[in-house]
Amino acid sequence: MRWKGRRGSSNIDDRRGRSGGPRLRMPRGRRARTGGGIGLTGLIIVAGVAWLMGINPLTVLSQLDGGGSYSPDFQSQAPQSAANDETAQFVSVILADTEDTWSAIFSDLGGDYPEPTLVLFSGSVSSACGYASAATGPFYCAADDKLYIDLSFYKQLADQLNAPGDFAQAYVLAHEVGHHIQNVLGILPEFHKIRRTLSKTEANALSVRVELQADCFAGIWAHYAARQRGFVEAGDIDEALNAASRIGDDTLQLEAQGYVVPESFNHGTSEQRARWFRKGFEAGAIDACDTFKAAQL
Repeated sequence: MRWKGRRGSSNIDDRRGRSGGPRLRMPRGRRARTGGGIGLTGLIIVAGVAWLMGINPLTVLSQLDGGGSYSPDFQSQAPQSAANDETAQFVSVILADTEDTWSAIFSDLGGDYPEPTLVLFSGSVSSACGYASAATGPFYCAADDKLYIDLSFYKQLADQLNAPGDFAQAYVLAHEVGHHIQNVLGILPEFHKIRRTLSKTEANALSVRVELQADCFAGIWAHYAARQRGFVEAGDIDEALNAASRIGDDTLQLEAQGYVVPESFNHGTSEQRARWFRKGFEAGAIDACDTFKAAQL
């Protein structure tokens, strides 16, 4: 990726240094815009708002939206390395580019984009959704509009999940931003109202549709990063597709236990995750990400 020298986001809350060691001072950029109606009603084509479901209901923290499914064996590594500081700069730049992408999309649709905050932590963190450890993986908390990541997850992504590359890392972050988009559009709040009525199997099946939509939204970001801002180099999209495949429910279950249990899937298969990311990348449009009406995921 051609990311160096680009604007970093000001919406970074670096908590890694609170347990000791220097804290990274992130570059400042545009402040988050809030207020005003989104004006996006009807722009996502869905069967009905009652079917708009939230994030994996089987995460360690029942209130956490997004993430937390990548690996139960994740262990945080030492956070104050030069490599991790460069990675912190990297995710700041990627977050800033998602801000540019989604601000432009929302503006075209007549609304403002309320930018989320990205929290960097090491080992464990307290959020408005509860207390989380690094084992939860990257996640989005709808209660405080924040993304959370222990940057050492990226080492696991490359070494244990066989998904190396900076664009693979960018895909993970863009996926969590996708959950923020869902929250802004009212998808996640509606889920929290109705999931008490669902069986575990029903909740899992509809959670898959939400996760695949977040993958598709990540693909929309990649579309604009590639075609308008020159981020993407040869092989980058393949890195993202590989990462999407490597964190599919079937792949993770097969590697962890030697067999798969389809009714327990809550993020989608490897093939589905890669295909919906590609769908968003090729179309670059919100209405292409209608996982809720799709007869076949």
